[in-house]
Amino acid sequence: MNEHSSDRRSVTGAARARDRLHEATVLHADLDSFYASVEQRDDPSLRGRPVIVGGGVVLAASYEAKAYGVKTAMGGRQARALCPQAAVVPPRMHAYSQASKDVFEVFENVTPLVEGISIDEAFLDVTGLARLSGSPVDIAADLRRTVAEDVGLPITVGVARTKFLAKIASAVAKPDGLLVVDPGRELEFLHPLPVERMWGVGKVTARKLHAQGIRTIGELAAEREGALAAVLGSAAGRHLHALSNGVDSRRVTTGRSRRSVGAQHALGRRHKDPAEIDAALTALVDRVTYRMRKGHRAGRTVTLRLRFDDFSRATRSTTLGRATADTHIVLTAARSLLEAAMSTITMQGLTLVGVAVSNLEDGSALQLELPYDTPPDEQEHSHEHVDRAALDAALDGVHRRFGSAAVTRGVLLGRSELPSVPLLGD
Repeated sequence: MNEHSSDRRSVTGAARARDRLHEATVLHADLDSFYASVEQRDDPSLRGRPVIVGGGVVLAASYEAKAYGVKTAMGGRQARALCPQAAVVPPRMHAYSQASKDVFEVFENVTPLVEGISIDEAFLDVTGLARLSGSPVDIAADLRRTVAEDVGLPITVGVARTKFLAKIASAVAKPDGLLVVDPGRELEFLHPLPVERMWGVGKVTARKLHAQGIRTIGELAAEREGALAAVLGSAAGRHLHALSNGVDSRRVTTGRSRRSVGAQHALGRRHKDPAEIDAALTALVDRVTYRMRKGHRAGRTVTLRLRFDDFSRATRSTTLGRATADTHIVLTAARSLLEAAMSTITMQGLTLVGVAVSNLEDGSALQLELPYDTPPDEQEHSHEHVDRAALDAALDGVHRRFGSAAVTRGVLLGRSELPSVPLLGD
């Protein structure tokens, strides 16, 4: 990664707007040289070297190869002439598909409002998450760090009030960067940029604009809409004129509701004993069930996700007899799955553990159980379920009022690097 990749750059450096109605809450997250980055991740000998994916036609090029002029869709012979020292590797679509799923899982753990626009990029709306996850720039920085640690890939994020500006911000911030377009200063950022930066301006449109003496977005914004329509057509002229003036009313749309609630934690490559892995799992279950109760959700399927030293992955799941947000029940199920996978973990090493609960229902509408609804082998312990529910509620109240560190499980004491229950109200 770049030496300055963790720097939080701001277009103006001025204080960000305090009015949350006008806050920059749209993120555009875009993986850097996606296919090539996956190849470099999976083969350490390729790291830091120019890499070309695809022989006949370049499907992707690492930034080291791009420095020599290699571009996507370029012929393979031309690419090799420009960069003869490049490693040329065949595409592995299954690996890219899995990496994309892993990254989108990170996105959906940040916010349910995720709009995927390709295999390697998406818009995220983080409106209303300040008390849960911090400011939008904090969320963006955490997202980048999580993708790097959990998936092993670099990602660039742009943050702005609109999708158009967020996408341009991520393009300007590449590679492996973070850029925030400050509310109220959007045109100051936008207008000096070349028209080619605009979403929807390809080579043909750029040539038409250049022929009219229009080379920057500011010059495009200064043109009359009618004059642009005469050159580009009515719809395109109107659309680009609006965007060049910072007008974009499009919202982040998903077309689906959240399917699961999950969390994961990177463990690093050093040896982990079973107690340490169990502590990480316990912290994750605490976090997930807390979020479920806060969102009045309950779920039936518990899934354990594991990533091994060679970046291979495994998932194990079990479906409960009834939907629940009970921390003890979910933790018991997750521990059972972990125990079944322990022999594989011992052989292959473990670098990441995650847990998710799916098959979600409205937790506020769950029917209370009567004693005769409880399975016979659980009836003698039915009072324990009531006590656990009361305990969960009490702990939630403590976390809401005093924060995540106010009370914790004994197994987590001294393990500050593990994920904690988030501060409320999330």
